[in-house]
This record gives sequence, structure tokens and C-alpha cells, in this order.
Amino acid sequence: MIVAKYRGDPWAVLVVVSLGFFMTLLDLTIVNIAIPNMITKLHASLDGVLWVINSYALVLAVLLITAGRLGDLRGQRNLFIAGIALFTAASAACGFSPTVNWLITFRAIQGVGAAMLMPQTLALLTMVFPPERRGAAFGVWGAVAGVATIAGPTLGGLLVTAFDWRYIFFINVPIGIAVIVLGVLLIPDLRTGAKHRLDLTGVVLASLALLAICYGLVEGQNYNWGKITSFISIPLVIGVGVVLLAVFLIVQARTQDKEPLVPFALFRDRNFSLMNWVSATVSIGLLGIFLPLTIYLQSALGFSALKAGLAMAPSSLMSMFVAPVAGRMTDRIGGKYILFTGLVLFAGGMGWVAAIATPHSTWQDFVAPLVVSGFGLGCTFAPLTTTAMRGVKPQLAGAASGMLNTTRQVGSVIGTAAVGALLENRLTATLPAAVRARDAVLPPAARAQLVSGFVKAARSGSAVGQNGSSFKLPAGTPPSLVAEIGRIAREAFSYGYVTAMHQTLIMPIAVLGVTALSCLAIKRVPSTPSPAGTREPASPRPEASQAAA
Repeated sequence: MIVAKYRGDPWAVLVVVSLGFFMTLLDLTIVNIAIPNMITKLHASLDGVLWVINSYALVLAVLLITAGRLGDLRGQRNLFIAGIALFTAASAACGFSPTVNWLITFRAIQGVGAAMLMPQTLALLTMVFPPERRGAAFGVWGAVAGVATIAGPTLGGLLVTAFDWRYIFFINVPIGIAVIVLGVLLIPDLRTGAKHRLDLTGVVLASLALLAICYGLVEGQNYNWGKITSFISIPLVIGVGVVLLAVFLIVQARTQDKEPLVPFALFRDRNFSLMNWVSATVSIGLLGIFLPLTIYLQSALGFSALKAGLAMAPSSLMSMFVAPVAGRMTDRIGGKYILFTGLVLFAGGMGWVAAIATPHSTWQDFVAPLVVSGFGLGCTFAPLTTTAMRGVKPQLAGAASGMLNTTRQVGSVIGTAAVGALLENRLTATLPAAVRARDAVLPPAARAQLVSGFVKAARSGSAVGQNGSSFKLPAGTPPSLVAEIGRIAREAFSYGYVTAMHQTLIMPIAVLGVTALSCLAIKRVPSTPSPAGTREPASPRPEASQAAA
């Protein structure tokens, strides 16, 4: 069936969906910088505040596939606006939360809203932009993705320093209201005109599988990758998730002639399959690098939340300017070598940061390598997205976007869990060694107590927050030794953490290197401009214009 061409302004649609997309990604990272303030103001434990982060990430990862398919079936515009409304209301509720438990609950609801709107952003852009102009559009979208991911600490540090942790959520409210109004006015209601049904069996199986896998990865370190309670353990939870995922794939394979949650036809496109792998591994590398780096700036160098965020700003600023240009270049020459170059530069820039980081570094030391990494990051998201979505039929755009966003989010969970576990492992070795190298002036009892305190703090993660400055001293410690013990503890932490960070960052940087090499397998698909006044045969159209030509 030939359908009418979309005659509105696609760039207006891009602005609206990018604002919504920015809000959801920002909330993945902005909370990290507010953790100490939340613990103090809510009288909460570290584990409780970590669930403020994890509840959002878990719900988002679990529901993305379903929400993407719902956009195909019920209309991307409807899901986007409903998701923004729910996300905005939940943000206001988060800001007014009286306890950490209420905050966790509202963060989970925020995750539902984010999952509803996030897949619709790519799907809408795929439908309103012709193939030969999607690279430029995805370039702006990619700039938003890159800036939001690494601007969270900067904006969060500013809001927490100037106001309070609650304002990292309140800031979403006026933006969300503006997006709702603009969405109603500017986003067209694009449909294919066919009736659809939702694969409820697929929804249940996919949701349970992703919930079990992501929960196991998020909480694994907290339970030392062992028993949770009774016979339930982290390996069992992850194993159940893997089994459910296998059952889901079997059921999907048997229902491909109907309307499955995940149409396997998407993966017949080599580039789409490859970009899902790249999306996941880029997220592993991205989160795996910025997690220890953010801790280093605050706990080892002693930067304030605002200063730490500003120190990382060169990367986000460079990414913001480079991404749209990379998108336009992708339209002209394809994304293969742009993506390869971007990943190499990003990995190289972050490797440079790791190589020069010392306990006495200044923010000026990191400007040049962060500019290089930001340039590389700007060359990553636009070609990745364009390469993945170029061959996707518009009626499957929601499913494709949901799948691509899901792999990215699961990659983020894996990256955070893997790097967190590796960093903790390295700290248990490097912190006690750093103490032993500096404690010769202390009495034997004080040395033993200090080393024991560092081992315990490293295993629990509390040393990161304490900056090595708050350990129980041996009973009867002479006052003359207190100051010396504090100095040794702080110095040992800084040197021990930097050593652990150097060793930990090898993993995510190596992952990015492997990812860059895999991009050489991208198949070149030349862009073919649409004739004037026509549209691709499979393109959807506004509901109001549904008439066969």
C-alpha cells in the first residue's frame, strides 16, 4: 500500500523527542553525584540509596522491548506523550519523597515512564526523516545521548551544591511539561493503518528473564555473588533468567508468522545485529570507565561534586559539537570508519586519562585527553544508530528501537556490575599494601588495626566514601599519633585507589578496543535519496491522512 508523505517539519519533531530522551538518560547518571547528600538528608544507608539508582535502571532495562513494540501497535506519539507525563509526575513525587523507601518506589515509576518514551524517540525519527537525512537527525540524537550520559555529574553537582538533592528531580518537572505541550502540538500520529495485537506471552517471559538477569548483576556484588536467603543465590537468580530467556527465544521462533514481541526479521540485517552488539559493549565501556573515574575525582583528589562534574565537562562539550557533524558525514560516506575512529579515539582518550592519573593530579591535566575522548564519543552514537536503523522498515521501527535501547541498557548494567566487582577486588589488594608501605612509624598494634580497617572498608566499599579518613583507631591510641594515623590513612587511600583504578580500567578500555575492531565487519549500504514528492512504500503516515493512493 502506497502511503502519503509526511509533510510536517521533522526537525521540530527531533527537538521534542530529544528533550524527552535527554531527561531519561540524564536520570541514569545524575543521581550518582547526590549519593552523599541523600544519605545525610534522608538518614539512609548506602545500600538503600544505591537502590534509588538500581530501581530506575532495572525497570528501564526490563520494559524497553515491550514499550518499543507497544509503540508499533498503539502509536509512537501516544506512548511518547504518556511516558513523558508519567515520568514528569514521578519526578515530582521523587522530589517530595519523605523517606528512602518512598524514593525507591517513585524511581521505579520513573523507570516505567522512561521505558515508555525512550524507544519511541528513534522510531519517530525513522518515520519522519527520509533515509538520506537520518544520519544528520541521528547525529543530533547521538549528541543528546552522549551529553546526557556524561553531563549528569556536572549538572547534578551544580544542583546539589546550590540547592539540595531534591532538585535533581524537580528540574524534570518544567522540562517535562514543556515536552508534553510541544509533543501534542508538533508530533504527528503516525500509523500503518493495520490492526495489531500484543504478544502477552512474550511480554511476560522477556520481562521476567531480564528482571532476573539484571537483578542478579546489580545485586551480585552486594551478596558477594553467593546466597541471598535460604536456597536462593545470585547464581541461581541469573541462571533462572538465562533459562527464561532461552524459553522466550524458543516461543518467539514459533510465533514469527504472527506478531511476536521481537520480530527475528530484524536480525536478518547484519548491520542491525552487529550494532546491537556494539551498543551493549559501548555501554559496558562507557559506564565502566566513568564509574571509577568519578570516584577518583571526588574521593582520591578531594574534588567537590561540582568541581568533579566540571572537570569532566570538556568531554561532553566536545561530544555535543562533534556528533551532528558525524551524523551528516554518516549520510555521505556511511558509518563504518566514522564509528571505528570514534571508538578508537574514545578508548585512547580514556586510556590517556588513566595513564596520567596520580594522587596529585589537577583538573587541567585531564583537559586534553578528555577532549580527545569527547571527540571520539561524538563520532560514536550517530553512526551507530544510523547504521542500525537504516534498513529497518517503519512498521518495525518501535521493535528495533526497543531492542537497541535494551541492549544498551543491559550493557550498562553489566558494565557497572563488572567494573564495580573488579574495582572492589583490586582495592582489597592495593589499599592494605599502600598502608603497609607507609606505617613503619606506627606501633605494631596501630599498624595491624589500620591494615585490618582498610581491608574491611575496601570489601564493603565504605573506603570510597570515607577517603581513607574515618577508621576506628586502636583503643588507647595516644593523641600524638592520631594526626599521623589520619595522614597515613588518607595518603594510603589515594595511592591505593589510583593503583586499583589503573588496573580496573584495563578491562573497559580493552572492551572498547574489541568493539572498534568488530565495526570493520559493517556492511556498506549506500543511501538512495527518495524521489521528490514520494516516500518509501512501507512508510507510515498521519492517522488523519490514511487513504490509499
